[in-house]
Amino acid sequence: MQRSEISRKDFLRKSGLGLVGMAIAPGLLETGDVTNQPLTDKENRQMGKDYILKNVRLETGFVYEGEEVVHTETGLFTVSVSNGKIKSISANTPNDSRALDAKGWLMLPAFKDMHIHLDKTFYGGPWQARRPRTGGVKGMIALEQQILPEMLRTSTERAEKLIELLQSKGSSFARSHVNIEPTSKLQSLKNLQKALENKKDGFETELVAFPQHGVFYTDSAPYLKEAAQMDIDFIGGVDPFSIDGSIEKTLDFAVQLALDHNKGIDLHLHESGESGLKTVEYLIQKVNENPVLKKKTFISHAFVLGKLEKPKQEEIAAQLGDANIGIVSTIPFGGLVMPIPVLYKHNVTVLTGNDSIVDHWSTWGSGSVLQKASLMAQLYGYSTEFLLSRSLKLATANVLPLDDKGVQQWPKTGDAADMVLVDASCSAEAVSRISPVKSLISKGNVVWGGLGSEV
Repeated sequence: MQRSEISRKDFLRKSGLGLVGMAIAPGLLETGDVTNQPLTDKENRQMGKDYILKNVRLETGFVYEGEEVVHTETGLFTVSVSNGKIKSISANTPNDSRALDAKGWLMLPAFKDMHIHLDKTFYGGPWQARRPRTGGVKGMIALEQQILPEMLRTSTERAEKLIELLQSKGSSFARSHVNIEPTSKLQSLKNLQKALENKKDGFETELVAFPQHGVFYTDSAPYLKEAAQMDIDFIGGVDPFSIDGSIEKTLDFAVQLALDHNKGIDLHLHESGESGLKTVEYLIQKVNENPVLKKKTFISHAFVLGKLEKPKQEEIAAQLGDANIGIVSTIPFGGLVMPIPVLYKHNVTVLTGNDSIVDHWSTWGSGSVLQKASLMAQLYGYSTEFLLSRSLKLATANVLPLDDKGVQQWPKTGDAADMVLVDASCSAEAVSRISPVKSLISKGNVVWGGLGSEV
């Protein structure tokens, strides 16, 4: 059968509206004007109803030689979606004219960027590289105090562009830190919330009230208290000793604010010396004193862990695991390599994110957390089929299609329809090659990639 190309408008006219009540599915056109741009909110809503995907590649198990995993088995299936959830997974129906074609692409859990700053970016505007830094973090605070008022003028639109970049790389979710300080007060948060409202059909977030300029170095505490009563999820912080001059005072404030408002904690910690270690140890102590904060507390960066001697790494990793404190790492390389394998050994939750993308802090950032998973695999020698497949969990916030024994655990009927289609044969290949994203589905809405059918 000859395949012809149709536009999104034609497809929606033919199937999205003309087949109300029938099971239809998002397929994927290869026309350049479709696959390189996000779908409109109207198209998202139309595709957020009942539909079917055919020719969906899912992982089904491992192939062994002796005790070694040498290959990942997959098969083609039909997946139906209803009201934002997976309604059924059944034998493939390649000749179903109602369904749209996933073309044998691999379906994986949608990716999650768990550390990013959506509220302040140059992305979406004219190209601008980072300028040389002076004065360390406090020098950067002084720079922000100068440039944030102008950045706020475009922060909503640029946040939307940055969200679209993340979507194009397969992420349907992000944990975003948002500046709360005397310069922007609550305006960064309000502007970002506008962007998130505009993107709500295809993108979800957790928000961290982030005192980028210190809690007490600048008088951010009143604004943090106000933000804690708004729609945020975590209380943030940054380098308590080097910025505020006191580990205990700053962390006590953050912990109490989180307890008072039922929030989590996500602390930026760049300090890599004695003060960094003392900060980690004090936060562990505070979480153990307040068990309600377990599984809700994270340390972002935590560079000090990469500077510790091996016995101390093991000790602190064990304490973090026991306290259920997670680590969010951008997977640095070069002069500092994080002890990710040691953290995994002690059951510490490890997440990743792109952090700053093209802003005054960093010129870098692709928007891809799959790239982060691939980088991790390279750094730590996770080069076998099994270890590559396990590395995918860094991109998906610890959701994997197969468990360690090769038993399928995702997707299941009733799961949220949050998934990404990639041009790969299995998870291991996707991580190794950073396989291209072909389509992103969030809450049942096709928010990135083309839509097509056989005619």
